[in-house]
Amino acid sequence: MVSSKLIKGAAICGIGAASALVPVGLSSANAATIKTTVKKSGTFLGSAYMTHYGAVQVSITVKNGKITKVNVPVYPTSSFRDQQINAQAIPMLEQEVMVAQSSNINNISGASFTAQGFYMSLVSALGKAGLK
Repeated sequence: MVSSKLIKGAAICGIGAASALVPVGLSSANAATIKTTVKKSGTFLGSAYMTHYGAVQVSITVKNGKITKVNVPVYPTSSFRDQQINAQAIPMLEQEVMVAQSSNINNISGASFTAQGFYMSLVSALGKAGLK
């Protein structure tokens, strides 16, 4: 019985301590809103993802939580066919991200390996930026 009183007391103290961290003049609801509206800005490089034909790596530039640029500094180029496929697929994938503003993008027919590598690296970059 003594331990349950300690737990209740600790919980009450915990609530009081959390309330004490809210800036003066703000309710806890307003403080939560302020926290969630802060957006990261900058350039974020996703992890390189190895596909069957080579690595793919995506970089995104974010300003106030909005993706303003997508770049693919690393992608397969070792064969003429790689160059041919990626010359079409990469601009399409970049455009998909700009429209979707997320990783909710479509696959590119004929460039499935590049698209998968792009997607995995994009998810990594979005995670670093605090986006989904």
